[in-house]
Amino acid sequence: MEIKEDIVIVGAGIAGLTTSLGLWRLGLRCLVLESSDSLRTTGFALTLWTNAWRALDAVGIADSLRPHSLQIRGFRVASTESGLPTSELLLETNGKHGDYESRCVRRKDLLEVLEKELPQGTIRYSSKVVSIEESGHFKLIHLADGSIIRTKVLIGCDGVNSLVAKWLGLHKPVNVRRSAIRGLVDFPDGHGFEPKFYVFFGGGVRYGFLPVSEKSLYWFCTFSSSVVQYGEGMEESPLKMKQFVLSRIGNVPKEAFGVVERTELEYISCAPLKMRPPWNVLLGNIAKHNVCVAGDALHPMTPDLGQGGCSALEDSVILARCLAETFSTKPRGEIRDEENEEEEYERINKGLMKYMKERRWRSFSLISTAYVVGFIQESAGMVMKFLREKLFSKYTAGTMLRMADFDCGKLNFA
Repeated sequence: MEIKEDIVIVGAGIAGLTTSLGLWRLGLRCLVLESSDSLRTTGFALTLWTNAWRALDAVGIADSLRPHSLQIRGFRVASTESGLPTSELLLETNGKHGDYESRCVRRKDLLEVLEKELPQGTIRYSSKVVSIEESGHFKLIHLADGSIIRTKVLIGCDGVNSLVAKWLGLHKPVNVRRSAIRGLVDFPDGHGFEPKFYVFFGGGVRYGFLPVSEKSLYWFCTFSSSVVQYGEGMEESPLKMKQFVLSRIGNVPKEAFGVVERTELEYISCAPLKMRPPWNVLLGNIAKHNVCVAGDALHPMTPDLGQGGCSALEDSVILARCLAETFSTKPRGEIRDEENEEEEYERINKGLMKYMKERRWRSFSLISTAYVVGFIQESAGMVMKFLREKLFSKYTAGTMLRMADFDCGKLNFA
């Protein structure tokens, strides 16, 4: 069975749903294909910086999320080896585009708000894409259940191991020989921490946490496998993950130690860190004719700037705007269907080239900066330790703020 759709998005994650919502706000219907049988809400939480909130404002859902999270007021940096503070930075200054805003949001809350705003039937679950085929000016999307979708525009928001990115010829993301253990912990009576980003460096690890709300905290521990040794099979055992983190942060204050200590095992996960080589984003096809990628399918990066989800939201707003401009252009005069089809194809290509031009350098910059920041944060040695504690901790916070001071623009809808 073959069905026709103007725009198809592969992946119902942050990028896929936000792009879909942006298109819907601008009067364009699309179909979102999700391989899972329901909304994927794994990942616990994510930090959304200023640029992300501007994007969420643009699609009209920021005010639905703000009441469920605390505004982060600053950074507090310390050493994992001594537990002593090395620097503190308050978010009191403004950026080029206005006030800074940073909040930690449960991933589940974000995805559910996005899904709720979309028209019923927008997301088609249990729809795994197995191949993509050319058909004139259209793309044929073959699904695992045997059905075929013919579309004018194909957008890959299908994550790090993107099938659409592979079809475009982008290289497979590389393992950076680092891993991240993440957790979410609830405090029924309140955790008592100030709304700040607490981070500890040293010994080849970076441990940090920040409040989601008055009663919950999100924490992470990233480490380099070339510096830190860990037990076999840790990636599959939450208990071993927890024990590993506790063994690496023994000198932090007991309140910070207790964040991990009281986390239930079902709320702990571990994953290797990957990134797309920056030069591949700069020189490769992130868009071609009527196909493009966004989110992790475009720019998987290390989490050292907290920009993975934020930049996916930027992508979505800019892509929705470029496509809306494309589809709002009327055919010239009375022309035949074949000529109309050709003209529309060229307009789509032009719109996606505009999107590629806007996102290429931004993506390159984010991936490169995140990698360098992470490398310095987790490197061992006395020289690196001195630079990190005396100079780099302030530089890191400043870099995070500068990279977050980006405005993706607005969407004009009623």
